[in-house]
Amino acid sequence: MAQGSSQWEAGNSQPPSFLPAGTPKHRVRPDTTAQPATGQVVPPSFSPTSARSSGSRSSSSVPHSAADADDYEYQQRKSARASGGSSRNATNNEHVYSVSPQPGPTNGVRRSRRSRSHASAGTVFRRLLVALLVVLIAAAAFTYNWVNSNLDKSAWLSDTERGQATSWLILGSDERDGSVQESYTDVTGTRTDTILVLTKPKNGASSLISIPRDSLVKINGKSMKINAVYQFYGKKRLVSTVETITGQKIDHVAMVKFGGVMHVVDALGGVELCYDHTVNDPNSGMVWQSGCHVADGGTALAFSRMRYSDPNGDFGRAARQRQVIGAIMNKATSSSTLTKFSTTSKVAKAALQSVSVDDDTTPTTLLSMVTAFRNASSSKGVTGSVYWTDPGYYVSGVGSCVLLDDDKNLTLFSELAAGTHAPGNVGTLVESSSN
Repeated sequence: MAQGSSQWEAGNSQPPSFLPAGTPKHRVRPDTTAQPATGQVVPPSFSPTSARSSGSRSSSSVPHSAADADDYEYQQRKSARASGGSSRNATNNEHVYSVSPQPGPTNGVRRSRRSRSHASAGTVFRRLLVALLVVLIAAAAFTYNWVNSNLDKSAWLSDTERGQATSWLILGSDERDGSVQESYTDVTGTRTDTILVLTKPKNGASSLISIPRDSLVKINGKSMKINAVYQFYGKKRLVSTVETITGQKIDHVAMVKFGGVMHVVDALGGVELCYDHTVNDPNSGMVWQSGCHVADGGTALAFSRMRYSDPNGDFGRAARQRQVIGAIMNKATSSSTLTKFSTTSKVAKAALQSVSVDDDTTPTTLLSMVTAFRNASSSKGVTGSVYWTDPGYYVSGVGSCVLLDDDKNLTLFSELAAGTHAPGNVGTLVESSSN
């Protein structure tokens, strides 16, 4: 007892009988309820809590067992090292405890790491998004400038005031320049053998209407076929003549050489065309088995030029021309083509080398034209030919012409521009076949 009393009086926090077996004395926390001999007051935050949760221990509670003391000391040393301090007092070898409560041994670290991980991922995503937008904008700007710089522009448009819709005049020019095989019946010079009016109203269905190449018109009191106006009177006079037929302003013009059709189709790898007649036409070079086939450039060109072997003559040819252009537009704007840069590049180069446009045309207006063409060629669009009263009207010195129905055509294009015409097919052939 004397020895035990001397140890108790020497400052041990507990009598030896209360010490856990095998516990090093230096790991026993000083009694927080007794005042040390030096008179130092223990901070209140380290006083034992009177109310404890069953089986739980807060991060600021003192250890109550050897295992607790080991864990507690490890956390305190870790905190001291992080703050640049020491876990022990250098003079009296006593524990140094922080007054401020520390977070739990794992939850705080996990939350901190998780927050930093989320912040880092968000930053990387934002940077990637910005980089992607910059690349897309740069690519779009490059493409726009490249297309715009390669457009063959010239003065086509008249001074007629703009109307309520946007209209394009799409021409197919048989230049007789040796780019395609020509028949003996072809006339030298430049003819616009394909004449299409594409109209996009603000609201309503887009439309694509053919004007027959043999349509009779008068220029300065002289009768002639409309396909010869360009050769003898120039571009602006052809545009103003079409505006007289339609009663609407032509906002843009795109003239494609026949040879260009062949190159564009070949660049696309061919297009599917359908025709319900078997043909072997020496004038156009068209050899066709009744049905639908994938046509290469040469076949597509003959398909759009043939008329002598067609039961409907020039009207049948106009319908096939609309089919060829529609097939080109659909395939050129399909996902299978647009996702192949090599194909898209070939098509773009072939098209730009073959087309002539007005001064006001830009890559944006060309894209709008393609969109309107696709809409007009769909089941929701209006397609067909202008109205006529006599398809074989003979004029001395001119030959057999198509005499147009002026009043019906003015009414038709007025409705198309207003967007009030119902989707479907229009023209005299449609009316005559339905009767």
